[in-house]
This record gives sequence, structure tokens and C-alpha cells, in this order.
Amino acid sequence: MSVEVQSDYLKLQNEKESNARSYPRHFPLVISKAKGITVTDTEGRNYYDCLAGAGTLALGHNHETVTDAIRGVLDQQIPLHTLDLATPLKLAFMQELLSILPNELKDTAKIQFCGPTGADAVEAAIKLVKNATGGKSILAFQGSYHGSTQATMAMSGNLSKKQHLQSLLPDVHFLPFPYEYRCPFGMGEGMTAKLSAQYIENLLDDCESGIALPCGIILETVQGEGGVIPADLEWLRQLRRITSERGIPLIIDEVQTGIGRTGRMFSFEHAGIVPDVIICSKAVGGSLPMAVVIYKEELDQWQPGAHTGTFRGNQLGMAAGLATLRHMQEQNILQNVQLRSGQFMHRLEQLKGQYAEVGDVRGRGLMIGVEIVDPAGPKDRLGHYLQNGALAASIQHECFNNGLIVEVGGRHSAVIRFLPPLNITEQETAAVLGIFEKSVQAAIALTTATA
Repeated sequence: MSVEVQSDYLKLQNEKESNARSYPRHFPLVISKAKGITVTDTEGRNYYDCLAGAGTLALGHNHETVTDAIRGVLDQQIPLHTLDLATPLKLAFMQELLSILPNELKDTAKIQFCGPTGADAVEAAIKLVKNATGGKSILAFQGSYHGSTQATMAMSGNLSKKQHLQSLLPDVHFLPFPYEYRCPFGMGEGMTAKLSAQYIENLLDDCESGIALPCGIILETVQGEGGVIPADLEWLRQLRRITSERGIPLIIDEVQTGIGRTGRMFSFEHAGIVPDVIICSKAVGGSLPMAVVIYKEELDQWQPGAHTGTFRGNQLGMAAGLATLRHMQEQNILQNVQLRSGQFMHRLEQLKGQYAEVGDVRGRGLMIGVEIVDPAGPKDRLGHYLQNGALAASIQHECFNNGLIVEVGGRHSAVIRFLPPLNITEQETAAVLGIFEKSVQAAIALTTATA
């Protein structure tokens, strides 16, 4: 397809699609086909996709395991739309999902099928714990992201998207997340997680805290949109102790971290804890729309119809999700996540040593962030250079020009984020890292030349 035709497509999108569109502003391409980690545009150019549907594509684009499962649904004339009525496929998917839970949950957990987005599942989880506890306050964390609905934005840290909106979910209170590199307490040096846990425990026990006993605490164990910030594992264990002792449901948002992204099926497993509520979407549908809430049976106190959703019976998503879960276990995909994570982190740490502009490298599994800083500017009170969103954007742009799609996030959009398919190979990882290093060099050189 000619350059002119692709240009026409992009022009039409620019003219007719909502101003709220986001990704096309960073990646001006028209995708014609995709396979594995590679997408191809209408001009025949190939790109390594380390965005992977914001983590949705656990096995990459058009994996035969997924496409075969979708064809099977069509060939068997399984109904595509069933609301919450039962089908053999739905029951098989439920059983598979329950089987990967920790032993303390798998035999007693309940599942609520939600509308197709993670935000809808987050909303359902809040309804669930409010019904069960009678409480109204929700505790969330600075830097968090839980969705783009009114309620989920109310529980998210990002101010730019919600500061002009009215009637957000009330009684949401924010806690300091253990972001060691930018310690909210100005301490660092291994003290961040300990101080955060002590602060939370004191707040819950203080009769003058100003916050009524919450119906739940919601968090990501690795903040994604907030800049790929992994929670300290001991902090997670302390948070589980604190909430358990006070009868406060602990809600873990596994929308992006879940289904193998961090090297375990669920990210909370790294800390050896069991939450009261687990929220899943993205990869759980095997690349198709799917969202579920999994929770302890004692919380199952809401009434029929308390949370519904027209597309909660997406049979294609259940088939794709079932096939993905089985393939991941049969092919030991979690081991690959751990190996490729080590490969990424080793090379990125080397780049951190080579370039002062690479301030921090962090993550868990194949959820990796590189914080870009300005070594020509001032430092924060911990001695770290400040975030450099402009350079991060330039690196992202150079990556795209060199055939690599990566996202930015975090405060001031200064964190380059890697979310590749979980089955990325050693050779593909090396190629991605090679392009990234080349792009970092180019962006720094361009910045130096124009300074």
C-alpha cells in the first residue's frame, strides 16, 4: 500500500476520531497485520510491539493457540453472547481460573463476570466490599491507576485527567506508595516501605485520623501507569497483616500485573500473601475483552443484579482466555518471563551505568520501567536528578522511527515502559534492547545538539 494511502488513513482518523485518542499521537501508523511481537503497517514496515495492547496480549498477536480457540467457538456454533447464563465453555474457563489461585482460595472463591473492561471490574469490587462491610471510605495509593470511569479515576492518582471533573466517587483517601527512588517521606535508603506501613497502621488506629473505617484498600502491587513501581514485598506482607487484623478487605488490582506478567500467575504471589479480592482483565481474556472479580466467599453478600454488564458473557473471550491459561502452564511461560526479565534488567542496568540520563531501572517480570532524568538540572532531596519527560518522549519517538513501540508513563511521563508478550524470545529481547540503546543514544545526541 502506498505512502499516500496510509497518509489518507491517518488524516481521516485525525479529522473524525475523538480528540481523546492517545496512542496514534505517539505512533502514527496504520496496522495491516500482526504476528507474535511484530506489527506491520500498510507500507510494509515492521515494528517490535512492546506495548502489546497495554499488556493484554500475553502470547503476542494472533498466537495460533488463541486463533484456534476462537475458530473452535465459531465452528461449534457456541453462542457468542449469553449474558451470565451458563455454557460448558464458561464453566471450563471458571474451573481453569480457579485452579491457578493460591490453595487458600481455589476451593472457596467466588467469581463475578463483569463488563469487558478492567475499570468495570474495579467498580464491581468496590460495590462488593461496600455491601459486605457497610463501610464507605476507600483507601487508595498515590501514583495508582484503576481506570477511566468516574469512580475509578477517583481512586487513581493522576490529577490531570480528573481535576476538572465533578461528582467523582466520594470518600476516597490516598496513602503514600513505597516509591523508593522518589521516597514520599524524603528518606529513601531502604526506609520508604517501612515508613509507609507505619503510616498506614497509625492512620487506621488513630481515632482522630479524620477517615472513617474503610470498606477496603485497593492497590496495584506494581504500579503500571504510575511509572512501573514495584511494591516492596515485605511492605505487602505488612499491609496484609494490617488489613487482616482490622477486618479490612484487601483488594489487589491485577488488571495489568495478572496472568503471568510479573513471573507469577498473580503478582501478589511474590509476597506470599492472599488478598480478599482480585481484579483481573487484559490478559485474562487471551487478547479479547474480559474482566472478572475473584473474591473470598464471605464477601458474597450482595443481591442478584447488584452488578451487571451486557457483555459479561463473552464466549470468545472465555475461549481465548482458557486457551491462553492452559498454554502458559503447558509451555512453562512463567519461566520464560523470569529469564527474559533478567535479560532486560541486566542490559538496562548497564545502560544506567553508561548514561546519566537513565536515572532508575525497575520492574518485576516483563513489566519494566526506565526513568529518564535531566543530569544537567537540579537534584531532589534524595540526590536524584529530576524527571525529564521531554527526553523520554524523544527516546520514544526515536524508538518508533527505529521499529520499536514502547509506552511512556509515570510522573511527568518520564518513564519508558516495556510490556512485551510473555513469550518473547531471547533473540527478540536482544533486538528490542539493541533498538532501545540506539534510540537513547540518538535522543541524547539530539538534545545535546539543540541545547
